[in-house]
Amino acid sequence: MAENSILLAAVSVLSVCQQGYFAAQVGKARLKYKVTPPAVSGSLEFERVFRAQQNCVEFYPVFLLTLWMAGWYFNQVSAACLGLVYIYARYQYFWGYSEAAKKRVAGFRVSLGILALLTVLGTLGIANSFLDEYLDLNVAKKLRHF
Repeated sequence: MAENSILLAAVSVLSVCQQGYFAAQVGKARLKYKVTPPAVSGSLEFERVFRAQQNCVEFYPVFLLTLWMAGWYFNQVSAACLGLVYIYARYQYFWGYSEAAKKRVAGFRVSLGILALLTVLGTLGIANSFLDEYLDLNVAKKLRHF
């Protein structure tokens, strides 16, 4: 099974590295703006960096679940490519938000769109697998014959 999921695993590892990078940026901001733990408020600049990282953490489980479901049940290559776009959008979101709250919007919208698309692809793949397993109806095969 592992060799069949290498792209999903690679994107997942890359996303873990990104989460670590974002956390390190919060640590740097704490030093720069003199906000000692456990405080999470201080200057507006620190709060933007902190909120950007927290938002990325909040969406992370949704990303991983939809990435793997779309990859396993729909198509691994499509899911992995969308995962890379999501990682880039989150990078844009993080740095946009860190600079100014209004600059976060574009990255946020793209990342939400990718999550929605991964959800749809995963749902379609699961539905096809369900129909094939329990009703002996493989919609994907039927569509390929068109």
